[in-house]
Amino acid sequence: MNPVADKPELAEPYMFAWLASLGLGVEYTRSKKDSLYYRDAGGAEIEVLDLVGGYGSTILGHNNPELIEYTKSLLDSDTPIHAQFSRHPYANNLAWTLNTIAHREFDTDENYAVIFANSGAEANEVAIKHAEMDRMLKIGEALAEVEAHIEAAVAAVASGATVDASPLRGSDIDEVVAALRAANAERAATPPVYLAPVGSFHGKLAGTIQLTHNFAYRTPFIAMAAQCRFVPLDQPDVISDAIAAESRTLFDLAVDGDAIRVVERPLPVISAFVLEPIQGEAGIRILDAGAVARLRELLDAADIPVIVDEVQSGMGRSGAFFAASHLGLRGDYITLAKSLGGGIAKAAVTLIRSSRYRADFELVHTSTFAKDSLSTLIALRAVELLEADGGAVYRLAAQRGDKLLAMLRALRDEFGDVVKDVRGKGLMVGLEFHDLSGSASEILAEQARGGLIGYMFSGYLLREHNMRVFPTASATSTLRFEPSVYITDEEITRTEKGLRALITLIRAEDGKTLLG
Repeated sequence: MNPVADKPELAEPYMFAWLASLGLGVEYTRSKKDSLYYRDAGGAEIEVLDLVGGYGSTILGHNNPELIEYTKSLLDSDTPIHAQFSRHPYANNLAWTLNTIAHREFDTDENYAVIFANSGAEANEVAIKHAEMDRMLKIGEALAEVEAHIEAAVAAVASGATVDASPLRGSDIDEVVAALRAANAERAATPPVYLAPVGSFHGKLAGTIQLTHNFAYRTPFIAMAAQCRFVPLDQPDVISDAIAAESRTLFDLAVDGDAIRVVERPLPVISAFVLEPIQGEAGIRILDAGAVARLRELLDAADIPVIVDEVQSGMGRSGAFFAASHLGLRGDYITLAKSLGGGIAKAAVTLIRSSRYRADFELVHTSTFAKDSLSTLIALRAVELLEADGGAVYRLAAQRGDKLLAMLRALRDEFGDVVKDVRGKGLMVGLEFHDLSGSASEILAEQARGGLIGYMFSGYLLREHNMRVFPTASATSTLRFEPSVYITDEEITRTEKGLRALITLIRAEDGKTLLG
């Protein structure tokens, strides 16, 4: 149904008006590989080179023909999309396939339990919920042990043992136990804390938004869920201090011969450390392997699990299925989404190490749409395509990424006064411009100060060069490039031509032409 011209826009009206003001309010009517198509005022079809790739969702291209045919066959066979609370062998097949890849890339034989979800933010929410459930169960187990020790202490007092109440108050065992239980009840209620690197982005749900470093995103919802402390990964002392600052203890009783002493035992407060192996919205920043190794040592010593968010970086985009494998980092939790759906379905999963898995989680977290036959079978076929021919897609992602990076780095070398940096791995690449908030062009300066400069550049590239590129959300002076593995040499050359024209206008401080 075509929109009626005189009807006001009600579908996210502010966003539509903002996109329209930047020249990005285009209706696309068709897509294929790395191209999107729209029709101009005269009805002619216009092709746009799409370098956004669904923010990492189309590693296999738009409307991959093999996946399209497979999807049609599923629909034609009346696949039971809504058959909740029943056996789903195809889900188990996907879980085993993902485990096989994890075993290979992380050199382990430990399995991961797999919880299904609908989006990357939800997969991350699953991970932080499970980690918090695990923390609470550990607290419950610790309190149960304390109660057992209290019984032993009471029995020892009855046999003549004496009590040293310090640091609690009380002159007899009953008073000491009452004080101990009251103090422990208060301490056990300490709210959980998460840790994450500076620059993190993990979604915009009530829980995951707290893990997103961009303060503007978190501010309206800061009181809704567990808080996160953001730490610089290159400063292990700061991380160690953050862990120490969140350390709490429970009181316990120890029977030592004829003496009963009040002792303290660790109380888990930090639920998990959450990170992306390649930080997407922070400007495409690859984590340092050495820093990650030091981090893992600190976390293991404190028994803090690691949630590895592979929503954007996973599914082969880095040249391996898991980008964290390049860092030697095996997560206790791993989340996948975006390209897991093959660019067609909405599919996501959370992998949880068997040694940390709490089976009861499945009773307290469920989803109407997760693990349906259509999206799960499409996800399985997408993974099979990535794994085909000994991982040919991974090799292609690395090769095409090297070609794209080489072109962008050549631009940086030629236009160092405009281009600040080029970063990335495989087909997850960022091009960062120098700060333009002091530009002689008021247009450029104003857009830069307002955090909109990358979107203005995107509007220019779409309007004048039929190129679709967006900035990263929390670093808008960085343009992201996340095409499919099928991007051609010709399309990379076309990208260079458009960027070269953009850089020329930036260098000339021609804000008027850029804004259009």
